[in-house]
Amino acid sequence: MEPKTKKELKSWGKALIIALGIAFVTRTFFFAPYTVKGESMEPTLHDQEKVFVNKFNVNDRYHRGDIVIIKGKEKNYVKRIIGLPGEKIVMENDKLFIDEVLCKEPYLSQNLKLAVKEGSNLTGDFGPITVPHNKYFVMGDNRLKSEDSRNGLGFIRKQSIIGKSEFVFFPFSHFRNVE
Repeated sequence: MEPKTKKELKSWGKALIIALGIAFVTRTFFFAPYTVKGESMEPTLHDQEKVFVNKFNVNDRYHRGDIVIIKGKEKNYVKRIIGLPGEKIVMENDKLFIDEVLCKEPYLSQNLKLAVKEGSNLTGDFGPITVPHNKYFVMGDNRLKSEDSRNGLGFIRKQSIIGKSEFVFFPFSHFRNVE
């Protein structure tokens, strides 16, 4: 019976190594969990929520409104893409204009109500700013408490984008798609 046990152990060991290899490759190149830190994306994402990030589309073109994870020098950031390469951005009285066309930002409605209630703007006026080739302009949804392209991060290189947030998976009671 002993030879069969050794053979079974080798088989299990081989299966375990293959499974770990597949998990490593998947996490490294395709999908990964990330923890949201801070309040810059509230109310869309909350501090300590865990999001599932699709890294597979890194070489694809990102779209306005995508929530992405950005590789920083010391830490990663979660932000929303606002401006695409070559676009001219102007923010005036909490209205976003892209190439002189008003761009709706429905994800800001809750924060805008709070800002109006307090008698202030959610987003300070700026622009015109032209986004350079192969770069993106990003902002957090909680504009008053966000370090982003306006005030520290600058334009984001395409190569610095780790991936696109797909859904919140923890806490389980908050499971939802990220939009």
